Amino acid sequence: MGGTMDAAAPPRVEAFRQIVIWPLQLMPTNGSAPWEALLAEDGGRRWRELDDDFPEDPADYQERHYREFVAFLPHVQRFLYGERASRSGRTTYGDSPIRIFRRTDVAGVRLTRHGRPEPMTLEVVHVDLYFFYDVDVVILVVEIAGADMAMREVQEVIYRFGRAYPAGWEADGAPTNCFAKVEWLGPDGAIVAVSDYAARDKFMASVCRHQTTAISAHWEYLLEPMVPNQSEARGLARYRQLEFHRMPIMAWLALDDPRRLTRSDHMRLAFAGAPGDPGRTPYSEPFLADFEKVYCYDRFHEPSRPGWIDTRLMCSGQAFVAVGEAGQPIFTDPERGFVAQFRHQLFLTGLIAHFHRAALLMLSDRLVATMSRLDPSRKESVGRFRHDIRATLETFLRFTHRYYFSEISDQATIRDVFRLWMGHLGTERLYQELSEEINDMASYLETDLLRRQAVTILQLTVVTLFSQIGMLATGFLGMNIFGYAEAETWQKFAIFASVLIPSALITFYTVFKARRLANFLDALADERRSWRSRLATLSLVWKAEE
Repeated sequence: MGGTMDAAAPPRVEAFRQIVIWPLQLMPTNGSAPWEALLAEDGGRRWRELDDDFPEDPADYQERHYREFVAFLPHVQRFLYGERASRSGRTTYGDSPIRIFRRTDVAGVRLTRHGRPEPMTLEVVHVDLYFFYDVDVVILVVEIAGADMAMREVQEVIYRFGRAYPAGWEADGAPTNCFAKVEWLGPDGAIVAVSDYAARDKFMASVCRHQTTAISAHWEYLLEPMVPNQSEARGLARYRQLEFHRMPIMAWLALDDPRRLTRSDHMRLAFAGAPGDPGRTPYSEPFLADFEKVYCYDRFHEPSRPGWIDTRLMCSGQAFVAVGEAGQPIFTDPERGFVAQFRHQLFLTGLIAHFHRAALLMLSDRLVATMSRLDPSRKESVGRFRHDIRATLETFLRFTHRYYFSEISDQATIRDVFRLWMGHLGTERLYQELSEEINDMASYLETDLLRRQAVTILQLTVVTLFSQIGMLATGFLGMNIFGYAEAETWQKFAIFASVLIPSALITFYTVFKARRLANFLDALADERRSWRSRLATLSLVWKAEE
């Protein structure tokens, strides 16, 4: 447990970083890769693809990138760095599936709180888009940073910043759980985009007309030239949300004295909760009885130990928060300290965890859409259904064998944090449910294929059996019943046609009645049935269906 319940004053946050990880589902782009559509639409005005982290001159290679690389197992290294390290200029199944794009026209963010005229201004460290080859998922990553902030201010940012749209509105029209205003600032300090959380009509109209939620204008700006799927605006690349309005976040806090944090403070940070009384827990005591065991990773957390680097990691799936002492260089060193590990190794750990969940949600959504389009009464709908299910099965198999990792590192901290993160996200359970659903679909396709093959074999068997009667009768010992060897050519063609056409019609008619004729053959072979019963079954061949 960190701190005491009666701390005299909350600690001061000397340095703060927050990373938003927002997974989105991409819509089909007529066969082209989504990043190609992005570049075609953008024309290089805002987005540029990042160069890899492996410079030509090893002297330019930074140690924090080296520490990041060696932290992961080889198969994860190939996933993260293969494409960028290969410099092949293309994406194939032998390279990394990740393509990263960055925009630099947003350098700051100004946050205005309700009832407080003075806004908070934070630095926007970077805005990135992560595309994944052959998986219709894109992840927006926004990192912000601040310094010398009150603990309550940091709690406000953690709680309110990553909101795609308001959950509702208060009686006075203020958006629930959001900042009153969010403004993106350019490098020169000019405003480039402003939130519209208070535009109640916009969000209500989107749900009424499209049955999907709209996105606040400042987040739409960051994703341009991509547009929401329901938008009427032109856009080669379209996206839609996979989860609810709270974006997953990571936060790093360097405090002047972390020991002054109360247990309730730790809980609010772990759950990305609203600021509140440091002496009162945000939820009931029975619900939080196992908080330290379930949500905290305390390998390096022991406040009473003298000279110890007291660092606590907390994870609830929605948020991952690291808290440490600002006076410890090993916690704040941007090259070799924990902040470097947070921004590199732990960030990639969170990126992989949320990518796994997003990909599974995307596949689940695709299955629902496929089932909703199925109309068993229409052959073209059934054929489309079989095609879509096979395509989804192929995508799921590629995801399983290429992207889905149960272990990503042998380093204890990263290994344990990844397991904790995946557990809170419920990824393994979601994977098993989706796997069972897809296997059920595959079994259905296989059963349907066997049924259709059985029908075809039945038809061929019946046709062969009835054709054999004629062949035996006319071809006995190779005998020609009628001799037309001396006939004229036109007579031979006429005779050939007069035999071909009735034979073809009889064959087609036999195929048409194959199932009823098969029933007659079954009755004929049944020794227990009388001849009258057998002939009655034969008469059913020409009886009209009721």
